Amino acid sequence: MRARDTLEEIKSIVKENVPASALITKVDFEGSELVLYSKNPAVLAADSNIIKELAKIIRKRIIIRPDSSVLSDEETAIKKIKEIVPEEAGITDIKFDPVFGEVIIEAIKPGLVIGKAGKTLNDIRVAIGWLPRVRRAPPIESKIVKSIRHQLLASSDKRKEILLKIGRRIHRSTRPRDTYWIRVSALGGFREVGRTCMYLHTPESRILIDCGVNVAAGDSEKAYPYLNIPEFDIQQLDAVVITHAHLDHCGFVPFLYYMGYEGPVYCTPPTRDLMFLLQWDYLDVVEREGRQPPYPRKFIKEMLKYVIPLEYGDVTDIAPDVRLTLHNAGHILGSSIAHFHIGDGLYNLAYTGDIKFERSRLLEPANFRFPRLETLIIESTYGGKRDILPSRRRAEEELIKIIRRTIERKGKVLVPVFSVGRAQELMLTLEDYVNNGVLEEIPVYLDGMIWEATAIHTTYPEYLNRMLRTEIFHRGHNPFLSDIFKRVTGTAKRKEVIDGEPSVILATSGMLTGGPSIEYLRHLADDEKNSLIFVGYQAEGSLGRRIQKGWKEIPMKENGKTKVVTINMEVHTIEGFSGHSDRNQLINYVRRLNPKPERIITCHGEESKCIELASSLYKRTYSETRAVQNLDVFRVK
Repeated sequence: MRARDTLEEIKSIVKENVPASALITKVDFEGSELVLYSKNPAVLAADSNIIKELAKIIRKRIIIRPDSSVLSDEETAIKKIKEIVPEEAGITDIKFDPVFGEVIIEAIKPGLVIGKAGKTLNDIRVAIGWLPRVRRAPPIESKIVKSIRHQLLASSDKRKEILLKIGRRIHRSTRPRDTYWIRVSALGGFREVGRTCMYLHTPESRILIDCGVNVAAGDSEKAYPYLNIPEFDIQQLDAVVITHAHLDHCGFVPFLYYMGYEGPVYCTPPTRDLMFLLQWDYLDVVEREGRQPPYPRKFIKEMLKYVIPLEYGDVTDIAPDVRLTLHNAGHILGSSIAHFHIGDGLYNLAYTGDIKFERSRLLEPANFRFPRLETLIIESTYGGKRDILPSRRRAEEELIKIIRRTIERKGKVLVPVFSVGRAQELMLTLEDYVNNGVLEEIPVYLDGMIWEATAIHTTYPEYLNRMLRTEIFHRGHNPFLSDIFKRVTGTAKRKEVIDGEPSVILATSGMLTGGPSIEYLRHLADDEKNSLIFVGYQAEGSLGRRIQKGWKEIPMKENGKTKVVTINMEVHTIEGFSGHSDRNQLINYVRRLNPKPERIITCHGEESKCIELASSLYKRTYSETRAVQNLDVFRVK
């Protein structure tokens, strides 16, 4: 059945099940959703069961949009909104999107705009006709969030056109087949860390899962995924699914649009914002190093138009025979386990992305319950036999001990961090110890993309763990707003920090592969009063890994010349802050999985770790296990 035929059939069902008084003027697919345009949406708002029952019949998510003829003028609408919404909601902005018939209300307390059981939103809709969308005003102003919101509004016409095309592609005709198969091609990140990418294909669909870069590999052939394999055709690609915003999982996505891809990217809203931030910063670093960027910067903005954000638990059609659901992975803000429901229940595959199977100061532990599951693809970063990380408490105590000792001898503590995840975990830790008087109040400088990344965290507090949400919403204490945190805004301020008082410096990049952390290292390395603390994974080939191995003389470029920097500062590695699960947690995660998978594939780990984890899981589960290599193609059904 063609998409047009499917739509005609659905129109008949709508006509039979929706009251004529709703005055439906148009029915169409926008992406996976069915959109009904109504001249009298109040009828449907008054009885929510009408749409619930219709959704059950057609098995689609349904959106009710107002027909343009019933929209109040913007001036009247703003006046009505301010009359209906309590003043204490703190409305900071109201914008209109005529293309989608939406009014976007930004507020400090969005819950008061929504109202109990959505009553205030419904009152707004009835009063002005526009479909209200509520956004949280970031407690820390974010240029990235502001820019993204502006770009999305400015590109509404284009995004509407894109969604209509995606809708037709998802609901295209399929042919009956005697045989049905599901294959996965390993395009990067198998028996290695970096450039994670895999290609899920069936007789009907082609889906790319993650598309990263190996930042430690520079411009070598090991930096980017193998997109030149015979079975990959970008023109046939139905969807891209991104599990989280770290560059080794998303850094190469704009290249797809550079090469002509015009399809959707599915991820959570925080992942969309953080992905945009990190990709933009990645090109900045590449350009500063005098290297050729892998794609023009404009394709990051182009990608943004095609992103379809999904909340955890949303079940979404992304191809004629594939439904996607994202679940919390516990790794960084918005990180996801991607669950694929394939062939109308024929088969179920989950890919963990990067997971953390314990509650951290920032996030809840990874989800381990799925409706159905036959194959699991799991990361193996710390899957080796010796990869048992210390407890978070021990790690925090070790961190505080090193900081105290360094400050006492009038030194500075440099902590290279990933701007997303580890930086915020450390901020929460330091704020807590200072707040409780365990650590003296010292300045904590944030350099690189950390401030922007933290601002995005404050924009999406609903993705943080329950304890932190309680602290922010019910106790009025937002640790990210503490006075101990100082933003470094440029070269002059950076020099002040280097020459100034004892302090803690959190700076990107986390592997010392670029960014301001390199500048601090260059100036602080030769003073034995200072300390360098690694709190995250250091990939093979990175400067961080070389220093971990004990290198004492590091060649570094300065003003076009190579200079040898001597490492006299104390060097420490504290493993317990990792956003990855260690070996015990990975094994425990698989033990707790419900239901149990028939097959387990390991990826995202050095070769020995992928092999060791696969072997250990086989001995414990008796499931089929494999440590797949890059360029392998394996059939799961």
